[in-house]
Amino acid sequence: MIVDTHLHLIDKTALRYPWLAGVPALDRDFSQEEYALEARRAGIEAALFMEVDVDAADIAAELAYVEGLAKAPGSLVRGAIVSCRPEEAGFAAWLETVRKSAFVKGFRRVLHVVPDDVCERPLFRENVRRIAGSGLTFDLCVLPRQMKQAMALVDAAPDVRFVLDHCGVPDIKGDARHPWKEQIAEMAKRPNVAGKISGVVAYADPGTWTVETLRPYVEHTIESFGWDRVVWGSDWPVCTLGGGLLGWVAATHALLEGTSETERTKLLSGNAKRLWRLK
Repeated sequence: MIVDTHLHLIDKTALRYPWLAGVPALDRDFSQEEYALEARRAGIEAALFMEVDVDAADIAAELAYVEGLAKAPGSLVRGAIVSCRPEEAGFAAWLETVRKSAFVKGFRRVLHVVPDDVCERPLFRENVRRIAGSGLTFDLCVLPRQMKQAMALVDAAPDVRFVLDHCGVPDIKGDARHPWKEQIAEMAKRPNVAGKISGVVAYADPGTWTVETLRPYVEHTIESFGWDRVVWGSDWPVCTLGGGLLGWVAATHALLEGTSETERTKLLSGNAKRLWRLK
C-alpha cells in the first residue's frame, strides 16, 4: 500500500488560483472523489494534501476547505502541507495558528514563482528557523538553477526538517542530467533533508517517456538520500500532464523491481508515516 505525500485538489468555486490561467490543461476542478477513484485502484491508502499556491488572501481558507474535505466519509486525506509566506512578517502568527492543529503536517512556499533571492533574505530565513521544534516540515519546491539558494536555506536552518519536492525538478524532457545530478548528491549530504520521488512524469515528454526515461533521475535521487530519507508522491493532478496517476504508480513499481520489501515499504509508506506521524 502507498501513502501519497503530494496530492493537490482544486475547487475554483471555493478558492482562487491565479496561476491556473497559464496551464489550460489544469484549469478546472479536480475533486477528491475523482482522485480517490484512481488512487484506490492504484493501492493508495492515505494522502497528504499539498497546497496549490492559491491567492495569498485564500491561504487560511484553503486549509479550512481541506479540513472539511478530510472529514467526509471515506476520505483518503490524513493531513495537509499548507501554504505560507516566510518573506512576510505575518508568518510567525500563521505558524502559531497552524501548529495547534494536528491536521497540519508542514509548510511549503513555491520558490520558482518568486525571485531567486527571496529565500536568501534575512526575514525569510528567520521565519523558516521558527519551524524548528514544531514537528512541522518545510517542502522545497525549486528549479535546478535555485538549488544553491535552497542548500543555503537548509544550512541556515539546520534544526528544521526539509523535503525536496519532485526529485529536484530535473529537465527530463531535455535530458539535462548535469548539474542536476551533482546538486542532488550535494543536497543529500544534509541529514535534515528528505527527497520526494514525485512529479517526474510531468517533466518528461508525455508522448514518449518510458520507465527507462525516468530511471536515471529516480534511482539517483534514492541512491543519494538513501532508503530512510525518501518518500513518494503522486503530484496529482499535475501528473496528468505526463500520463496520469495509474501510469506513474505503474512506473514506480517497475522502477522498484529488484529492491527488497523493506526498501519498497520505506519509500511507499513507512518513511512518510514516521516523518509526518501518520496513522
